[in-house]
Amino acid sequence: MRILALVPGGIGDQILFFPTVADLKKYYPQAQIDVVVEPRAVGAYRVCAEVDQVFPFDFKDRNSLADWGNLLGSIREREYEAVLSLGQRSLVGLFLWLTGIPKRVGYAGGGKIFLTDAIPLNANQYAGALYHDLLKGFGINTPCPNPKLTLARQDLDWAIAEQQRLGLAGQGYLVLHGGSSTLAKLKGLQKVYPVEKWAIVLRAIREQRPNLPFVVVQGPDDAEFVAELRKSNLDFLVVQPPDIGKLAAIIAGADLMLCTDSAPMHLAVASGTRTIALFGPFEPAKLLPADDRFIGIKAQGADVATIPPQEIIDRLFGR
Repeated sequence: MRILALVPGGIGDQILFFPTVADLKKYYPQAQIDVVVEPRAVGAYRVCAEVDQVFPFDFKDRNSLADWGNLLGSIREREYEAVLSLGQRSLVGLFLWLTGIPKRVGYAGGGKIFLTDAIPLNANQYAGALYHDLLKGFGINTPCPNPKLTLARQDLDWAIAEQQRLGLAGQGYLVLHGGSSTLAKLKGLQKVYPVEKWAIVLRAIREQRPNLPFVVVQGPDDAEFVAELRKSNLDFLVVQPPDIGKLAAIIAGADLMLCTDSAPMHLAVASGTRTIALFGPFEPAKLLPADDRFIGIKAQGADVATIPPQEIIDRLFGR
């Protein structure tokens, strides 16, 4: 069986889709599962063993009819037997119908007339469960599991080498991902927690766990954050993973992850690492599974910077 999934969104959206892919593979173990995702999200499938091929397509770009036609032609050539889509616009159903794929699963809406299986949209739940609902179109009615990832041997080896380089071999550590201010500003979202407030939290942890190493993840947009954190006179190590797989491997080896609502947060959840994540405009219950290992702290308004450091400290130590 050949199955195609259209999954718009970023890295986090793909990881939230992992439980759907995993259960689809569980019930159809011989199936080939391919996905069409935005170029920025292709890297997510480095840590997903259930997907065979990943095809990039910028759903949010101003695509011409020729662009959509090329995508349609590529899909039709591969003769898929089933397709599911996370898209909720009325034109999604029409596009699925035009692919000629016999089984077409999507959310009920304006385009449901073009679907063979229209699934009611329940947006008031964990996003992973929302995506997992599409499996009802395949007769699968199991609860949504937590996302899980698969680490490649080369990514594990890289993480082990980094741990040895940093003097972390054989011991636990805390990972901090402060958030990308550049990306947040581009999206118009207040998702960056101030460096001085992170420093307060880290000092409180140091008092309780003086021997716990701090590892700060530095991505392409995080140099300013790391430079500012150095001014706090805190002792910490810096790691710069070159891709999603190696970042996931570093996070998987940690005792605790501190972060804002971000792609690394979803990697931490998928690796089973205890996580405390800070939320501004979005609700934690929709982006974190109901699991005691994963704690979401919501700002009173839309700006994550308004969360008091003491609230983080209290939740961390169970006060």
